[in-house]
Order: sequence, then C-alpha cells, then structure tokens
Amino acid sequence: MSQEQIDILQRALKREKAARRAAEKILEDKSRELYVLSEELKVINAKLEDSVNEKSSQLAGVFENILDAYMVMDLGGNVLKMNDAATDLFGYDITKEALNATSLIYPEDAAYAFESFSELIKKGTFTNYTARIISKTKEVRWVQINASLVYDKNKKAIAAQGIIRDITDQKAFDEKLIESENRLATLILNLDSGIVLEDENRKIVLTNKKFCDLFNIDIQPTELVGMNCKEASEQNKVLFKDPEAFMKRMRAIDDAKELVIGDELEMIDGKILERNYIPIKTGEKSKGYLWTFSDVTLKRTYRKSLEAQKEKYSSIIANMNLGLVEVDNDDQILMLNQSFSEMSGYTEEELIGKVGGKVFPIEQDENVIVEENKKRLAGKSNSYEIKARNKSGEARDWLISGAPNYNLQGEVIGSIGIHLDITELKSLEKQKEKILKELENSNNELYEYAHVVSHDLKTPLRSIDALISWIKTDNEGKLDAITLQNFNLVEETLETMERLISNILEYSSAGSEINEQQEVDLNQTMQDLNKLLFVPEHVSINVSKKLPVLKGDPTKFQQLFQNLLSNAIKFSNKDNGIVTIDFVEESSFYQFSVKDNGIGIEKKFHDRIFKIFHSLNKSKESTGIGLSIVKKIVNLYEGNIWLESEVGKGTTFFFTIKK
Repeated sequence: MSQEQIDILQRALKREKAARRAAEKILEDKSRELYVLSEELKVINAKLEDSVNEKSSQLAGVFENILDAYMVMDLGGNVLKMNDAATDLFGYDITKEALNATSLIYPEDAAYAFESFSELIKKGTFTNYTARIISKTKEVRWVQINASLVYDKNKKAIAAQGIIRDITDQKAFDEKLIESENRLATLILNLDSGIVLEDENRKIVLTNKKFCDLFNIDIQPTELVGMNCKEASEQNKVLFKDPEAFMKRMRAIDDAKELVIGDELEMIDGKILERNYIPIKTGEKSKGYLWTFSDVTLKRTYRKSLEAQKEKYSSIIANMNLGLVEVDNDDQILMLNQSFSEMSGYTEEELIGKVGGKVFPIEQDENVIVEENKKRLAGKSNSYEIKARNKSGEARDWLISGAPNYNLQGEVIGSIGIHLDITELKSLEKQKEKILKELENSNNELYEYAHVVSHDLKTPLRSIDALISWIKTDNEGKLDAITLQNFNLVEETLETMERLISNILEYSSAGSEINEQQEVDLNQTMQDLNKLLFVPEHVSINVSKKLPVLKGDPTKFQQLFQNLLSNAIKFSNKDNGIVTIDFVEESSFYQFSVKDNGIGIEKKFHDRIFKIFHSLNKSKESTGIGLSIVKKIVNLYEGNIWLESEVGKGTTFFFTIKK
C-alpha cells in the first residue's frame, strides 16, 4: 500500500469517528427529551387519576348502589371505573382487564356513537342518547345513556362519566306496541264498515274511508278529525229519507249513552245502513263514543228475496206429488206435506209426534227403518224401498230417498225423506219382466226357426244344383251353347240364393244378446282375417298402430271387421288399393276407422246403405246385408256408426265401441 493510500484511509476513519460522536450527541439529547416528556405524562396521569378518584369518591355514595350501570372513562375512551351493574351489563371486569369503550359500540352504530361523543366534548353533556352496545359475550342490548364531562381544578375536561340504562325489554315492548297500533289503525282504515270515534267532547278523533264513501263525503278521513259530530250530523241529515226522525234518534242515543246495536237507517238514495253505538268508559268516566255504519242494502234485499223464495218453495213442497216427511233422531215425525198426507191417508194432526217406523211399515220391513235411521245419524244419504200400509190397511210400495238433517253447528238432528208411491210402477215392472221373458222365448224360438228354415231352404237349392250338374254331365256334348248358358245362369242364381239365406241367418244372429264376455285382442282378430279374406295383390291392408283389447264376443267383432274390410276390398278400383285401420281412445269409448281409397259413396246414399237388402252396386257377391250386420253389432255394444266419403277418392267408416 502506498503512502498516499494510507493517508486517504486515515482521513476516512477520522470522518467516521466525528460522525459517530455527532450521532451519539443527538441520541443523548433525544433521550433526555423523552425522559422529560415521560415525567410530564406521569404527572398528568397522576393528576387525572387523582381528579377522577376525587370525583368518584364524591359520587361513590350515589352511584355504587344504583340499579343502572355507571361508567367513567378518559377522553381516549379507556374505562377507568364501572359499578357492579355496568360489569354485569357489559361482561367486563376492569380490575382484571383493560377496556376501551369503542369495543362496546355495536358496529352499525359506530358513526352515530362518535358523532354523539363529539357532541359531548363540545357541549359537556348529552341526555337520553339511545344506541346498541355489544357485550363481551357478543349479546346485543339497547341502552339509554345520560353523560357529562369531568373537569380538573383548572376546568379542563379530563374524563367523561355516564349512567347507562338497559332498555332492551322496553324497546321490544315499544316496538310491539307500535306494531299493534299500526295494525289496529290499518284494520280500522280498511274495515268494510264506516267508523267514527269521538272523544268525550263529541270531537271526531278517528274515521275511515268507508265512512266517507257511505255518506258521500268527498274529502279524506283525516280532514274530518277535530270536527264536532253534532254539527256534522246536522249537516248530513238531508241524506236520510226522514231527516227529523234521524236527528231525533241521534239525540236520544246521545242522551242515553247506552249501547245500541242494529239501528237501521234508510237513505234518500235507497241505501240501507245499519248503525251501532258503543260508549267508551274508564270506570265511570266517559272517554268517548264509537259509531259503526254498515251498508246492509244487499242483505236486506236478499232477506226479502229469501222470504219470497221460502214462501214459494213452501207452496211447492206442500203441493208437489212427492211426499215429504221430516223426523228427529228418534224417528218422531216433525213435519209432512199434503202429498204425503194423501199417500198415507193420515192427516197432519194424526202423524205429528208419531214414530214413523211404527205407523207405516209392514212387519217384515220394520227393521229397514231402524237401519236407515242409523245411516242418517252417521251422515249418510241413500234410497231404499219399503212396503207400507196406508190408513185404510192397503199395502203400498214406497220408494224413499233419505238424507240427514243438520243444525247450524253441523250436528245431525234428524232426517228428511222424499216418498214416492211406486205400487203401480212395480206392477208395471212385473208385467214388463213377464213380457221380456215371453219376448226372449219368442226370439229364441225365432232364432231356432231361422236355423231350421235356413237348413230347409238350402236343401232343395243344393238338390237343384246337383240335378243341373248331373244333366250337364249326362248330356255332355249334346247341349247347345244357349242351353249351357241357361244352366250356368241357374247355377249362379242358386249360389246367390244360398248366399242370401246364409247372410239372413247371420243378420238374425248379429244383434242377439251377448251370453259371455271375453277379452278380445283385435290384433289377433286382424291376423285371423288376413288368413280368411281373399285380398288381391293390388290391395294392401294397413293397421296404423297396435289395436286395443276389448271385452265382448270374438265372433261378433270378427263379423264387424270382416264386413267392413270385405266392402273396402270389393270396391277398390285403384291400381294400388289401400285400406287403413286406425283408432283413438276416449274416456268412455274407442273410436275406430276403416279407410279406403276406392270408388266412394255419394252423400245421398250415406243413410240408406245401412238398411237391409240395400246395395248400391248390384252384383252376385253383394246381397245388401253386410253393412246392416255391422250396424246391428255396433248398436249391440252401445256405439254409433257413420261415414265420410268423396266419390272417386274413397270412403272412411267410423264406429264407436263402449268400454
């Protein structure tokens, strides 16, 4: 290292030592200042504590035993003193832990709290400051605070003290009271009755919109508050049909000061009001009067209408052909009409109070009445038949429809019975059953006769057909063309006659009664028909979707679809004939359709084609019976059949089958 470098290093060390000494001097001065400041703070704190202790000792006798919380804090918010009530309220013990008042402020009330504290500093006091505090256990309470500043001997503010009252319960009660008052006020304002509340001096305290509407007062209810009710009544008396009678009654009510319910007032416009008057008293002292007004025009009109209707129906009941009887729970007759009196042969005086079950039923039906009365007590209604003897001892058949009779509380107090004399009807039913039985026997005999006739008619036809065949065979080569043609015509005629006889037999059995109900899968029926029917190559039969399963006679359903499909195939004149079977399901029936694209049917023939022996196209294959058979089967299953058709474009047959 050169001498020059050594000199530079020494100079740098000297500068560093000088700087260190200067820094130590500054640090020493600052330490001395901090020490002085610390001593001053100790003195101030001691003075503050002495002052607070002095003030506190002066107030100790007052605040130590009060029920409300008491607190002292310095101006920085540090709590210096609390009584037992404050310790209980806030949950803090300042003898064991430091506490700053800011930690007691409910967060949402912080801005309000600091604003109020600033007001305290400025004015020296505040009263009835209300806010929320949060305790050590995080419980939120409403408090009311009265606070003031604490001054030293030089009148310098050094602390704040306050009495804190827990008003949480009072706050909740006040809120409920306000809520209740609001509900009551809203209820009164929106009542369907006009309300007027007067004070003891007859000044209006409260009214509502309905009152203004009833009396056609075109101002807001609040504008009536403070008005004298007597003067208002005098002004409004012209609204009533008899103004003087209205005022006279008002004065009588006011003088008596007694409860009035249901006074009726008739207004000049025809409106009827019902008025109630209720005096309000505390002990014996009058506190006001409450008037209520309701529009009962409709009610009174309805009552008059009801009375007229009652009179009307009473007359109807008295004179109707049905016998009406009302009995109590012990079957004692309470009321009867003229028709029942005529049915039974007894007068009203002879039956009132008598036990119905003892007076009328023949001995073997007496238990029926007992059982039916039990049903009425259980609230059940029904109809039943009994045999009864009238006053002259004649046995009669009665149909009774009984129902329980209730009082306003919904309790069964007896029953009401409607009686119909069905003696002649029962006699007619017996005659009808006899006729139906005879008709059934006749139908069976006719059906059997049809089979016999069919057989007897077919036998000679087959014999003729056989003879023609033998003649042709025996004279083969000997007969000329005209003779052979005539023989062929005879054979065709015989074939047509046999087909006609078969169809007549089929028609006679188509509408016969169904003996046994079976489940019929129409999809299987379609498969069977595909094997049975001859379907030309140019015709296709399509089933749109899976067909339902019905209950009925499989043979009749096969006849039904076979005849409709045969017709469609027979009258198909297109190179590509299409027959489509479809259905829709309704709540109580199925609706089927059989659609073709054949020759169609003119509108004028739509009704005629269902008649027996009626054929639009005369041919040896058509006898005019097929659609008649279809209609009979559809009618048998309580259905309907109709068609839609356009000539040259095709026909759709629709029919319904009841489920």
